[in-house]
Amino acid sequence: MSNSRPFDAAQGRGLLFIVSAPSGTGKTTLVERLVQLVPNLHMSRSYTSRPARSGERHGVDYNFIGRDRFEELARAGAFLEWADVFGNYYGTSAADTEAELARGRDVVLVIDVQGARQVRSRGIETIGIFVLPPSATALEQRLRGRSKDTEEQIRKRLDVARREVGEVTQYEYVVINDELEPAADRLRAIVLAERARVKAMRWAAERIIETFK
Repeated sequence: MSNSRPFDAAQGRGLLFIVSAPSGTGKTTLVERLVQLVPNLHMSRSYTSRPARSGERHGVDYNFIGRDRFEELARAGAFLEWADVFGNYYGTSAADTEAELARGRDVVLVIDVQGARQVRSRGIETIGIFVLPPSATALEQRLRGRSKDTEEQIRKRLDVARREVGEVTQYEYVVINDELEPAADRLRAIVLAERARVKAMRWAAERIIETFK
């Protein structure tokens, strides 16, 4: 079975996917694997005010900008969504996202529940996927295994996670990230199923139906 988008669908507007999860669940790694598996799928690159961590590159992992510049862009309405996450700003460029969708490329936003609420409040049609860890204990183990955070930061992330998992009913799909490859395969199945829906394929279907008349 081909992973590629059907030939005519690329002429229509792209689909907008949202992937949210508690910090430490592995959503970014999971979506990075997803875009390797599925052609014509673009992972949006967020803007952030936080400094780059070791090994991170501007324009690859994030668009790193100063806090003042971020606030300036936010006031100008440049972000589709933005939030203060653990003391740092993160946001999605509205113009960048629209450009990809208009080209017929499907876009994945890897954003938290705050950002997802903002996007939905704009009346934008989205497909929401919530990624859960296997358990609260597994999430805590992952956070501690990253060795990036202090004990206070870990406790704060776990407290936020307890609130965020209550948002799962606002999403269309749930994927449990127990192991990377099986979880990525489940995400891939969701993307391919959404691409095959009549609403997404209407433009292509109508052209084919015309050939039967």
